[in-house]
Amino acid sequence: MKKLFIPFLLLFVLILSACGNNEKANENNDSKTKPETITYQSETGPVEIPKNPKRIIALSNGPNVLALEGNIVGIDQWTNMNPLFQDRLKGVEVVSEDDLEKIIELEPDLIIAGSEMKNIGKLNEIAPTVVFTWGKLDYLSQQIEIGKLLNKEKEAKEWVKDFETRAETAGNAIRAKIGEDATVSVIENDAKEFYVFGNNYARGTEILYQAMDLKMPEKVKEKALKSGIYVLSSEVLPEYTGDYIIFSKNPDVVNSFVETETWKNIPAVKNDRIFEINSKASTYSDPITLEHLLEFFEKSFLNK
Repeated sequence: MKKLFIPFLLLFVLILSACGNNEKANENNDSKTKPETITYQSETGPVEIPKNPKRIIALSNGPNVLALEGNIVGIDQWTNMNPLFQDRLKGVEVVSEDDLEKIIELEPDLIIAGSEMKNIGKLNEIAPTVVFTWGKLDYLSQQIEIGKLLNKEKEAKEWVKDFETRAETAGNAIRAKIGEDATVSVIENDAKEFYVFGNNYARGTEILYQAMDLKMPEKVKEKALKSGIYVLSSEVLPEYTGDYIIFSKNPDVVNSFVETETWKNIPAVKNDRIFEINSKASTYSDPITLEHLLEFFEKSFLNK
């Protein structure tokens, strides 16, 4: 009997060992197929997202994601058209909130959308979807939030601190050169109208008025500070121009007004105190755009 018992005992041990190995294999497979998740506290409530998202569709805030080197597989058309981002977006699909089939094909593990967009419920069925409302956060807090979303909060905070320091230093140098009371206007035009901007409407306004603490003309402060933007005609444009003008120029728009006497007689124009930026590369307030414009403003005002 003892001789018979030993083989059975060995067989039983082998079966247990095999079961244990299968359980470990299943655990390993589960760990590969189920990435670690975290709960992100979004403005619409908690959302379970991948701890380290690998395939991001950015219908909103794409430039913020690019600045943190997030792997974007789908991007909105406006970001894709921006000359500052085109090299970084090679091979990335252009999608909108209506392109549900294409979004499914891209197999995202995280979708970022604007609160005004359609199909947010359907997007959330495809992948965890985090919504942001434009302007709800200031431009630096927005970057930190994207950092939290991508598990890169530390990197985002470090950039914010460094940027604030460099922009403040540049602002001090600029005010020392042009005068503490010198004013700066940011203007843009289309085929029919002109626009002046407050301190939070991209085109470098956050840098000039917030980070550098440069002054805007009283008329601009009165009309554009609260709303962010004010529409005006060419006839009254001189009333809204400061000692210096940042002209956000769209290369696709006819700018024949620069040949008019109204424009030529503006003091900032006569004194060659007008600096042109490309409006197509200036409509965001993400780190890539901010770094580009900070360098431009330093060179322009300080003649570096």
